[in-house]
Amino acid sequence: MTRERSRGNRGLPARWTLQHGAYYYIPPSGQRTQWDGKKWFRLGKTLNEAYKVWAARLPVPETADTIRTIGALLDRYLLDYVPEKQPKTRTEYIRAIRTLRGPFGAMALKDLEPHHVYKYFDLRKAKVAARREIEVLSHAFTKAVEWGAMSAHPFKGQVRLTGTRPRNRYVEDWELVQAMSLTSKRRTGSVLMIQAYLRLKLLTGLRKGDLLRLTTADCREDGVHVTPGKTKLSTGKRIIFEWTPELRSAVDGAIAVRPAESVFLFCNKFGRELFDESRGTTKGFDHIWQGFIARILKETEVTERFTEHDLRAKVGSDAPSLERARQILTHSDARMTESVYRRKPERIQPAG
Repeated sequence: MTRERSRGNRGLPARWTLQHGAYYYIPPSGQRTQWDGKKWFRLGKTLNEAYKVWAARLPVPETADTIRTIGALLDRYLLDYVPEKQPKTRTEYIRAIRTLRGPFGAMALKDLEPHHVYKYFDLRKAKVAARREIEVLSHAFTKAVEWGAMSAHPFKGQVRLTGTRPRNRYVEDWELVQAMSLTSKRRTGSVLMIQAYLRLKLLTGLRKGDLLRLTTADCREDGVHVTPGKTKLSTGKRIIFEWTPELRSAVDGAIAVRPAESVFLFCNKFGRELFDESRGTTKGFDHIWQGFIARILKETEVTERFTEHDLRAKVGSDAPSLERARQILTHSDARMTESVYRRKPERIQPAG
């Protein structure tokens, strides 16, 4: 009889264990030479690190012939597909897969049916997370068909989950005027930096990570050169924002109010990047942003909080056409632009 795994180890791949704050792999006795002869091989402190070490040590990924369970499929998916994603997205995938292993890991691929997916969604209290997890599961099955492990996807087009309404907060021009009216006793620092960030955000519509990665070397003779993080590992498509007086002024303003000398347009007080490349996070910037928003709500007439991402939606909403919004937001599909980033009411002439 198979012993039930402890709570901390549920959702982990077979023969993995979490002990004393680190992940370990317990290789079969006949394979220990591959793992430095160790009975317990330390993979790393974080799931990201552990999966990376594990993938490098495995001789070959699961093949179509050996992918018989959903757990084996998720293992192959982690090794072949997830490493291509950006760090933050990769972490989200790993968390989703860990959650999916509990109810689905031991199930045979051929046994999964749409009603199992519906039941999972119904029982999962965190509905937003559940939707994301089911998206990951669905894509893993799409890859299973590609790898020859299955002849058809078991639930694609057959599961319709209740959707979550897209955020519709539109930041008005007067609210931004109020935000820009905040004063700072210092000539550099967080308030002035966020105001410079706002100017550049509204001119380019760039994602937060792409703005925080910008360096003075990206500001060239013909404009500001950007390779969006979303396309860096796929198409590698580059963008050049051509110079205008407004763009030049915004870049110069960002450089002038930096709290320290740095190659980055936006940096912390030590001149370091505010984007954590290894984790794909922006905690330092987010802390500064929250403080700025708190001051807006306290010192101005703005009463409703807005997010950094709402500014990107404002750029899309203020664009004169859907195609122009899609272009400046660098979306490949205008449907995403329309459903999430066009937040102004549609103006219609009355009939007659």
